Amino acid sequence: MKGLLRVEQKLKFNNTKAGIYKSKITYIKNHYPLYLLIMPAVILTIIFRYIPMYGVVLAFKDFSYAKGILGSEWVGFKYFKQFMTSPNFGVIFMNTLKLSVYGLILGFPAPIILAIMLNQVRRARIKKTIQLILYAPNFISVVIVVGMLFLLLSPTGPINKIITLFSDHPIYFMSDPKYFRSVYILSGIWQGAGWSSIIYIAALAGVDTQLYDAARIDGATLLQRIRHIDLPTIKPVIVISLILAIGGIMGIGFEKAYLMQKGMNLSVSEIIPTYVYKVGLLAANYSFGAAVGLFNTVINLILLILANSIAKRVNEGYGLY
Repeated sequence: MKGLLRVEQKLKFNNTKAGIYKSKITYIKNHYPLYLLIMPAVILTIIFRYIPMYGVVLAFKDFSYAKGILGSEWVGFKYFKQFMTSPNFGVIFMNTLKLSVYGLILGFPAPIILAIMLNQVRRARIKKTIQLILYAPNFISVVIVVGMLFLLLSPTGPINKIITLFSDHPIYFMSDPKYFRSVYILSGIWQGAGWSSIIYIAALAGVDTQLYDAARIDGATLLQRIRHIDLPTIKPVIVISLILAIGGIMGIGFEKAYLMQKGMNLSVSEIIPTYVYKVGLLAANYSFGAAVGLFNTVINLILLILANSIAKRVNEGYGLY
């Protein structure tokens, strides 16, 4: 009897599995134009994202030009250990973490606040003008932004001219280590907050205006309408954006940090991406550079998984995946 029950259960399972498989095939056939539409993006992702991942093996090899990647000797975790035991590891890791965490804490709420403020502007012409002003900095090159910072914050620049009216000495913003993070983060918020607010503005555009009318009739204040209508509406978008931001917390941009580096602020401006550039490309130590870069990527992956798990617990089971 037990044998017959097992056979019946197995047949039922196989039939169910076959039914699911057939239903998936049918679904794909019925919606094949959608799959054709995303096919170019999938192909490009495979070519430019997955195939180059083969180069990760450099982190575990002692790369030699003569032998090539395949012929180079395997050294395991040698370069990972070398990086984590180096005297610079603690400083570089903490510089990267602090710059990323401070940027997330200060920069993440900025586009949300901008989107909510813009949503309160009722005149379309004024709203479009404000949006144009806020979006424009995003299209300025990082090189130009850093150049503007050096001009504005130089000892003889306009900012220091105002400061010297109240003080005898100018402030060396770009050289003094204690000002580097503030300048980096605040300039980043100025450049990207407006553009990042687009996704939240789009989410708020879908709110039924009758909800606002009903709230006004009930006597709800502006802050109450924001709290009970606007924020719940954009909550799913905020959660997804926060997960992605936390997942890329160690993936801080290389260009801006490198361009803002000076000999006097190197103690706080040396981060993992700039370190990889110097030891990996400039010093031609490709295996060591690949190991440091892979270490940074693994940290990002762990943070992404943790952030998604926490978000699913506090967001009724909904997360990035």
